[in-house]
Amino acid sequence: MDVEEPTDEELVRSPYLEAPRREVIPPNPQHAIRALTHDFPSEICGWGAHPEYEIHLITKTSGSFIAGDHVGTFQPGHVSIMGPNLPHDWVSDLPAGQVAVDRDAVVQFSDEWIRSCMELIPELHEIDEVLAQSTRGLVFSGATAWRAAEAILEVTRTQGAAQMAAFFRLLALFAQSPKEEREVVASEWLGRPTDANSLNAVEAGLSYIFENLTGDIRLSTAARMAYMSEPSFSKYFKSATGTTFSAMVKKLRIAHARRLLDTTEQTIAQVAAHSGYRNMANFNRQFLAEVGTTPTTYRRLESSEKPPPEVFSLGLRAPVD
Repeated sequence: MDVEEPTDEELVRSPYLEAPRREVIPPNPQHAIRALTHDFPSEICGWGAHPEYEIHLITKTSGSFIAGDHVGTFQPGHVSIMGPNLPHDWVSDLPAGQVAVDRDAVVQFSDEWIRSCMELIPELHEIDEVLAQSTRGLVFSGATAWRAAEAILEVTRTQGAAQMAAFFRLLALFAQSPKEEREVVASEWLGRPTDANSLNAVEAGLSYIFENLTGDIRLSTAARMAYMSEPSFSKYFKSATGTTFSAMVKKLRIAHARRLLDTTEQTIAQVAAHSGYRNMANFNRQFLAEVGTTPTTYRRLESSEKPPPEVFSLGLRAPVD
């Protein structure tokens, strides 16, 4: 499967026009979790994905965020948890040259570690639902959000046993939060693989897409990266994600295009090229099919008028009842 690539290789790219990167979070044997604050802009910021869960708090500024195929807005107090391998980004509306100090508070932990904890501490199984929902991006609101904001900051400001106690209090807050204060934002295209072959296909496939979103993407190359034949790769990829490899490429490219339309002043032609489309008619057709409106019309709409995420999802929503 070949996917169209941009013809204008001389287009100037800003840090926010790159394809999502596979973020590598080095493990620290002295710490079970990673907790930190960072500025925006920062080299740690950007549209990326990683195998760890990420609990995220915005402390200042407003802007747009993307989680999988969802594009939304944020303001101070925005609290979320992003599951493993879900691409995400928060882009603040700041004047050029301005820096928002300690804009983000972040807590990251691995699935393997938290599952080991759950085996030793059965009471932790109450967080199962939150972890499952986070694979599609889980955003909290209301009292849960402001309580969680305080708890997240406590995790970043403490060390040792006190930090772990604060972390587990935070997980308990999420687990006991009312259903109406949770929102699962992305569609179900990134489910948890159930076997090693499916996991391998998804990891190789998504990594390849993320690294080449604006360029040439071939199913044959993805299959080779997974050490599989093309038919086997296609079978396992669809089994794990619920969609074909080519449909996944299109979905992520259109989500990326929507983000560019929301957060940059690029022309429609530049957005198309930066999203991997060299043919404007094809870009307009694919965008209309996914979003329900053309790129030009979409950009003219007020935020409240823009199609909700359901319009360009697979039509499958994570249960919240």
